[in-house]
Amino acid sequence: MRFSMDNTGYCNESSTSDEDMVEIAGATLDFSTTEDVPPLDRDKGSVMGIVNGVPKLMDLLDDPVPGVGTYEDFNTIDWVREKSKDRDRHREITSKSKESTWALVKSVSDAFSGWLLMLLIGLMSGALAGGIDISAHWMTDLKEGVCLNGFWFNHEHCCWTSNETTFQERDKCPQWKSWAELIIGTTEGPFAYIMNYLMYVCWALLFSFLAVTLVRAFAPYACGSGIPEIKTILSGFIIRGYLGKWTLIIKTITLVLAVSSGLSLGKEGPLVHVACCCGNILCHLFTKYRKNEAKRREVLSAAAAVGVSVAFGAPIGGVLFSLEEVSYYFPLKTLWRSFFAALVAAFTLRSINPFGNSRLVLFYVEFHTPWHLLELIPFILLGIFGGIWGAFFIRANIAWCRRRKTTWLGHYPVLEVLVVTAVTAVVAFPNSYTRTSTSELISELFNDCGLLDSSKLCNYDNANVTKSSNELPDRPAGDDVYTAMWQLSLALVFKMLITVVTFGMKVPSGLFIPSMAVGAIAGRLLGIGMEQLAYYHHDWAIFRGWCSPGADCITPGLYAMVGAAACLGGVTRMTVSLVVIMFELTGGLEYIVPLMAAAMTSKWVADAIGREGIYEAHIRLNGYPFLEAKEEFSHKTLAMDVMRPRRSDPPLSVLTQDGMTVEDVETMITETTYSGFPVVVSHESQRLVGFVLRRDLTISIDNARQRQDGIVSTSRIFFTEYTPPQPPSSPPPLKLRGIMDLSPFTVTDHTAMDIVVDIFRKLGLRQCLITHNGRLLGIITKKDILKHVAQIANRDPDSILFN
Repeated sequence: MRFSMDNTGYCNESSTSDEDMVEIAGATLDFSTTEDVPPLDRDKGSVMGIVNGVPKLMDLLDDPVPGVGTYEDFNTIDWVREKSKDRDRHREITSKSKESTWALVKSVSDAFSGWLLMLLIGLMSGALAGGIDISAHWMTDLKEGVCLNGFWFNHEHCCWTSNETTFQERDKCPQWKSWAELIIGTTEGPFAYIMNYLMYVCWALLFSFLAVTLVRAFAPYACGSGIPEIKTILSGFIIRGYLGKWTLIIKTITLVLAVSSGLSLGKEGPLVHVACCCGNILCHLFTKYRKNEAKRREVLSAAAAVGVSVAFGAPIGGVLFSLEEVSYYFPLKTLWRSFFAALVAAFTLRSINPFGNSRLVLFYVEFHTPWHLLELIPFILLGIFGGIWGAFFIRANIAWCRRRKTTWLGHYPVLEVLVVTAVTAVVAFPNSYTRTSTSELISELFNDCGLLDSSKLCNYDNANVTKSSNELPDRPAGDDVYTAMWQLSLALVFKMLITVVTFGMKVPSGLFIPSMAVGAIAGRLLGIGMEQLAYYHHDWAIFRGWCSPGADCITPGLYAMVGAAACLGGVTRMTVSLVVIMFELTGGLEYIVPLMAAAMTSKWVADAIGREGIYEAHIRLNGYPFLEAKEEFSHKTLAMDVMRPRRSDPPLSVLTQDGMTVEDVETMITETTYSGFPVVVSHESQRLVGFVLRRDLTISIDNARQRQDGIVSTSRIFFTEYTPPQPPSSPPPLKLRGIMDLSPFTVTDHTAMDIVVDIFRKLGLRQCLITHNGRLLGIITKKDILKHVAQIANRDPDSILFN
């Protein structure tokens, strides 16, 4: 059986032979990889000493067996063991701190190390995000022209220093040359247009080709959004290399290339992956986090908050995003540390000032008009639109990704990326709203029209406007506004369709910005419609009380903001964090109620059509072992209905505490594919003693053969505290009590399955043993739970882990 790695979010193309893969509780274990993993402090091996010719057993307390207690790739961690191990470590440090000054210093540094790690993650992520923002802005402009003062200046920076720029044509200056002007010497006429068109398409193809080639060659894990995998990793699953240094380097470079190519994708989701890579790499500097998988996941939860903080300039929204959307285990201590790390990251990004406007936010808005209660009706309509579009997008995207996995399309990722880029570039160039980068488009849609705006969306008839104020009353729309509405309508249809096939390709691709663009376009169109309705029909009952002629009643930019929140909520099913991100993103504090109304409506509507958000849908598509906390388990089954062995299966494979030889145990390991074995008093009594993991057992036996004299196949293995006297002629025994879990989690056979599922979710268990009157009956693993949940939902149970 093989864990499928060639899929949307999880793009490793390497494969492993079937013999190397072993079925494990909630995962697949790959013994072909030899990862250098640190030993655990509490694990004990045993060695044999010879005293006066008599074999003597010694527990290896001071010299743990390397590898015992660690995890293989595609394995689920044991949260209970990791947390108890950390408690023991903390207890030991605290007790020693009273003995000497040096021990006290070590205790203080241990307590401080978490905050220092957060500081480093914030600094590193903020610096990387600033570099990505600046590079992406420059390379996006490179598709249209180049700056003669220095090719490293983007369009805006190039024209800043120019003295020949007029206010009306502020984006035109002699220092900035379009490609047509450079190559054929003119900016007017059909030849110039065709030349600019060709150069735009060629640059887009070059950037996307470089991105997909680098991902395939150096870091297959760098593709996609990364958030579904990070959710799975935070729930306790191990994917080695997913948060490694190569993934970080390649994802950072290819993210800039993918965004610059003009594909319908954002950099916000991948920035969460980049921040988590920073967190994982920096964890290796501190023993406390390097040696404990549960502690490391606390750091990764904070790193996810940092990712959103630098992506949107929204530190509080980032912390709430980590809490609401990605984290599996989020103690109060992690909340404070996330807050601190997000603060440091936001400060670092502000110091770099990537947007050149001294603000963290991408789309700073200043709306001065208060909203009226009756406007909640169009806001709720936008919420309904966002929910319907979100549910449609998830279904369409998952269907496309499934098609990619099951047909020839998945075998040609480079060709797919190039074709989608070519279609995007060819269709996008003629329309000025799709030609520009998506972030700039959203910024223009959020903008409130003032007297000094040169945008087509602000070209109203200004007959009755006094020039004294920059606040404009509602006015009749000019021809340019109607042209802009047509172009925006076409842009809306294009963005809705092209994002479906773009998300999930083998390049880094985020979903936040494309979703917000769809909502912002729809919102702006509705806002202009409402504004014109209020202007021409101010005597209608709905406008009469609050919208008199010549007043500034409707703000179309606000509708765009609400629409963006609604569509993003429909796709991701975020609520609290979404509203906070939106008002941090735009600075629009007084519009929290409209944002809340739209976000909640879009979630209700989308949940009515389909329960899963886009990240949960991709987790299920890829078969990751993730127990969704939001799903209700309502069926009346018992533990005995789900446990293995079933009635038709062979009996449960168990070890006895004192009756087996090394050869017996090795034969059992060879003939079975289980992740661990219960230890019982004897085959007759079936009274439970403990549980031992297959990996620990294999490593301990191999280690004992190498380091302990006289261990042979006929040596007896003891899991008891005291070893009975052995006949003088028998080979020395092997004592393995140190690797046994003496308190495995057990429930009775009549425990309701909804309680068992809750226990697995809340304690992060890998397996649970089933007993009846103290006798061992069977075992339930995380994979059994996932298969059972899939069966109840009429899905293929074999889709879990093994696509």
